[in-house]
Amino acid sequence: MPFRYRLRKILEIRIRKKEEQLQVVIKAQEEVDRIELLILKNLDQIKNLSEQMKSADPMMYDNYDKYIKHLWEEDEKLKQLKKEAIDNLNKEKEILKIKEQEVNVLEKHKERQKEEYIKEQKAKELKELNEIGSQKFFQKQILNKEEQELLEKLELENEHY
Repeated sequence: MPFRYRLRKILEIRIRKKEEQLQVVIKAQEEVDRIELLILKNLDQIKNLSEQMKSADPMMYDNYDKYIKHLWEEDEKLKQLKKEAIDNLNKEKEILKIKEQEVNVLEKHKERQKEEYIKEQKAKELKELNEIGSQKFFQKQILNKEEQELLEKLELENEHY
């Protein structure tokens, strides 16, 4: 009879939850990457605006200053969003680590159960082989005893004649 792990369904559920959590971690990492890209674009926009300001009409400096100030405020907001996204990513990674440990525990348990099953099967086989060997040995002894008795009878009969 082949090995059947009695906690197989629980192991499958834990593996599925681990894979789902991995997808959550991937999405959290994508969010961090998206925010970093927005920060880079915003900084590039500030740099370009500063370059344009050098060649702009002095009457427009006030508008440029207001817009650059707005972009710097946007940069601060994006950095705060990035910090929150990184915190969320780290939290999701911790959850993933816990789920991986849960799966590993059951997989190790499964391996131990399988090894125990194999030992039990070998012990059963050995017991059966011992029983078969014992039966053959006793049958052989009985046959030898019967042969000896027959030989003794023949010898006795031969002596009488």
